[in-house]
Amino acid sequence: METLKGSAFKEPFPHLIFDNFYNQEELDLIWEELNFYTKPNKLFEAKDFGGAFEKTNSHAIALDELYSKKYRSISNILTVNRKLFDPDILMSFAKVHDCCRIATECNYDVTKVRYYHDKEYYKPHIDTYFQYLAFSYFYKEPKKFSGGELYFPKYNYDYSCENNSMIIFPGWVEHGVRKVSIKNSDFYDGLGRYCISSFFGSKSASALKAINNSNGQVYDRGAAK
Repeated sequence: METLKGSAFKEPFPHLIFDNFYNQEELDLIWEELNFYTKPNKLFEAKDFGGAFEKTNSHAIALDELYSKKYRSISNILTVNRKLFDPDILMSFAKVHDCCRIATECNYDVTKVRYYHDKEYYKPHIDTYFQYLAFSYFYKEPKKFSGGELYFPKYNYDYSCENNSMIIFPGWVEHGVRKVSIKNSDFYDGLGRYCISSFFGSKSASALKAINNSNGQVYDRGAAK
């Protein structure tokens, strides 16, 4: 049986880190989809999907908009990333700090795939709409780019975003992505930095209904206990 070991930190803010989060079979499925998206007209600028265009020039796709609830199983990523919501994973995060304890009551999540190529970045920001964030990182090896660290300016703290690692932390923690630098590479080579971003938390039944009725972006998972 697979065993995952996370490293929990209370300082400088509550967060949980996993190395080698996905096994090889899961990684193969993830890369099938990442390679598919790294083709012309599949990853979008922030202004084209309602993202924070004033903060980032990176490209992304919102998977919950692409795959409605009925068709989510078509996506390898939306299938494999359910691993994040294993009760043991959520409980490990919930134990880090009191502000993380309702992670075990998670009943909604949103997933984006984001890709950073040369000169792409994300300025510091907070995600006020979501209680918790989980970022999984991927790149082709050997690594061809520099930069791309996840950084937390208020805490003077950087996270290196190693291949197949994951970090989970509260949405109120300000964070950004340092500019990626990569030479002699076309955007569609896919030699930059990928992130599967999971935004999750707990909402009332009425709030979930209102969100789903308004834009269909939030997937009501049911309580992950």
